[in-house]
Amino acid sequence: YDDLDRPDKSADVLIAIQLKTENKAFKVEKYEHSYPHCWRTHKPVLYYPLDSWFIKATKVKARMTELNNTINWKPESTGTGRFGNWLENANDWNLSRSRYWGIPIPIWITSEGDEQICIGSVEELKIECDKAVEAGLMDVNPLADYVPGDMSESNYGTFDLHKNYVDAITLVSPSGKSMKRDPDLCDVWFDSGSMPYAQWHYPFENKDLIEENKAFPADFIAEGVDQTRGWFYTLHAIATMCFDSVAYKNVVSNGLVLDKTGQKMSKSKGNAVDPFDTLSKFGPDATRWYMMSNSQPWDNLKFDLEGIKEVQRKFFGTIFNTYQFFALYANLDGFNYSQKEIALSQRPEIDRWILSKLNSLIKSVDQDYNDYEPTKASRAIQDFVSEQLSNWYVRLCRRRFWKGEYSQDKISAYQTLYRCLEVVAQLSAPIAPFFMDKLFKDLDLVSGRQNVESVHLSDFPVSNSSQIDVDLEERMEIAQKHSSLVLGLRKKNKLKVRQPLQKIMVPVLSEKFERQIEAVKDLILSEVNVKQLEYLKEDSGVLVKKVKANFKLLGRKYGKQMKIVAAAIAQFQQTDIAAIERDGKYSLNIEGNPEILLEEVEISTEDIPGLLVANEGRYTVALDTTLTKELKQEGIARELVNRIQNLRKEKELELTDMINLRIKNVEGIESVINNFKEYICAEVLAKDVEISEIVIDSLEVEVGENLITQIAIQKI
Repeated sequence: YDDLDRPDKSADVLIAIQLKTENKAFKVEKYEHSYPHCWRTHKPVLYYPLDSWFIKATKVKARMTELNNTINWKPESTGTGRFGNWLENANDWNLSRSRYWGIPIPIWITSEGDEQICIGSVEELKIECDKAVEAGLMDVNPLADYVPGDMSESNYGTFDLHKNYVDAITLVSPSGKSMKRDPDLCDVWFDSGSMPYAQWHYPFENKDLIEENKAFPADFIAEGVDQTRGWFYTLHAIATMCFDSVAYKNVVSNGLVLDKTGQKMSKSKGNAVDPFDTLSKFGPDATRWYMMSNSQPWDNLKFDLEGIKEVQRKFFGTIFNTYQFFALYANLDGFNYSQKEIALSQRPEIDRWILSKLNSLIKSVDQDYNDYEPTKASRAIQDFVSEQLSNWYVRLCRRRFWKGEYSQDKISAYQTLYRCLEVVAQLSAPIAPFFMDKLFKDLDLVSGRQNVESVHLSDFPVSNSSQIDVDLEERMEIAQKHSSLVLGLRKKNKLKVRQPLQKIMVPVLSEKFERQIEAVKDLILSEVNVKQLEYLKEDSGVLVKKVKANFKLLGRKYGKQMKIVAAAIAQFQQTDIAAIERDGKYSLNIEGNPEILLEEVEISTEDIPGLLVANEGRYTVALDTTLTKELKQEGIARELVNRIQNLRKEKELELTDMINLRIKNVEGIESVINNFKEYICAEVLAKDVEISEIVIDSLEVEVGENLITQIAIQKI
């Protein structure tokens, strides 16, 4: 009721009063119960039984299930679970809707309901209208100007099929009776489910696109998980009933974007993020990369603007800095990729390694994209850029770019880094289209290697299996893991990397492991600033390890059997621990001989006096922290180099500028200079080092514990 028309008492109250007045009421009371309300107006909803048209979906229910099993669902659980269960319990499809705007149900019926006709096209409707005019039921044919077979826009503009027009059309039945259109409209989901055919004006045009499978079924669709009973279903149902086919081969069921605490975004709650403000502030590339790399598209995303900032800094910032580094030295040397491609066999091992990793990346990213796994692809690219290319390759090869003549080694470095940046741009372009297009074009502007205007028009990279060296990748991974463990120990125990240490000890897991780590021994020692690497055999007894079950992983796997499994793991001897570290798995000597994996146990090493020990997976390192006089002096020399380099930057000296260096003579500094003079001069480009009692225009620096001196530099 409107407020002015609202009665004083509701109908149920009036009924109760009348029953009481007639002494027919046994008991009258208010009963609070749940009742449907309109989600917009919050007013009670009234339900009425109505006549409706139905599509007999139950007749093809089994076939819909069969075809669904051929669709690649992401995630698979939605296809087999939520959607599969919906198909198994599908009812006939109620097509009728009491609306105004929409597609009218094209069925005309006599008033008695004994005759009816379903119209299948405008041409057919025009013919039936002509019959109605001849029968005297209409004065004129409203479709008189429509020309069948003319698919032009002007021809289709001669009529309107909305409800207010077609309801005025009266047709004649075969027996001569008047027929009016059923007043209802088609369910709008029928429109959306017909999209694959309607977009091509099928069956009136482009029949080959549908019937010869040129544009049907779709290779891929994506929508929210709430479309399980909506678009996903109507597409599938219509395709099954009309073509005995799937409507789509692959489908991504998108999750929801929530706020950073996991709550649904809402303007009323004040936790909604304005997408336009976000794109304006952070750009589309960082936003897209954050959303793709943060969680799988089918999982709910806890959207946090701080996460986009982190992506900007860690991923895009790293790529930008890497390109900037490359461009700086490439421009200095005039590198434009015009030189002949240096053969892989003639390149240094570090170049062969990064190219091997690059081709492995191409292979995995290509597979991830084909499998509709953009999160795996983006994370693999991000790891390659940050950990392999920037933090390892570029850092280890810096000297190759800025020192020495324009030799084959330097050209190899340029060609290798160029190739990595070019491929990263191509692999990342589907997720970060603008940034990667700019990177790609900036590279190609100088080299002219790609005869295309955009990265999006270039051929997707193809992995070259001949450049993949699995053993080399494993060796370098060993170097990276062991370096990381040692550097972690240094950081944890506040031992500066510039302070050299005497040795690290590593347990030998196998003959292969010993061969591989020996090949990268010098690299590890250089990275962690340690003099020696010592191998420990299984029976050395130096390192005593302990193992326990990872309850989080094994609990899900073994359930009630978990206590027995954990007890068996707790009984491991040193040989058992060595075996699972070596093989990555181990069969327990209990009922069923269950096999456990290395990541399903936690291995630690007992503390050893004078040694710092760290574990990660199958790898263990022990770091000797004993400092001799020689080690301390070398540490001071390295600290001194660092301070001089900082002073060079402050004075804005060029990378190639030579200097004269003066250092104030304080207790302990002269012996350091005498022992490491050649090293210091080479590192800071000093022609000579002068030790003086007084140093004018100097900078005071601390180069060791309680060791403070003064330094001054002058450009030559």
